[in-house]
Amino acid sequence: MATMTTSPEPADPGTAAATCRVLVVDDYADNAQSMETLLKLFGFEVDVALNGPAALALADEHPPRVALIDLGMPGMDGYEVCRRLRAKLGPKALLVAVTAWGFDEDRARSQAAGFDLHLVKPADPDVLLRVLRTAT
Repeated sequence: MATMTTSPEPADPGTAAATCRVLVVDDYADNAQSMETLLKLFGFEVDVALNGPAALALADEHPPRVALIDLGMPGMDGYEVCRRLRAKLGPKALLVAVTAWGFDEDRARSQAAGFDLHLVKPADPDVLLRVLRTAT
């Protein structure tokens, strides 16, 4: 498990992070809340959905620049959430699978669904921040 060696510095409100909206989609509330806390610390605007339908509704209300999506959710899985968000948000949105599923077939399936990246949980906060900064 990767750990941060230094405490993250809160983002300057004038940075691009302060204007980047991120949608976190994870059916496990503790994971979603932890990710929300980390991203807000870095200065991102964050919306959280605990299931696919809620994610789509939030994306209608507040279109995200980035979506971090768990794959293994009941009902509408992360692959379907990705396909629907991609259709709704277009190619400029950065859609990232953040999942415990890390086999080659999982990565291939996420790419086929329209994800831009596939990160395995627990996602290294430094890697996640670099990914998000590329979106801004």
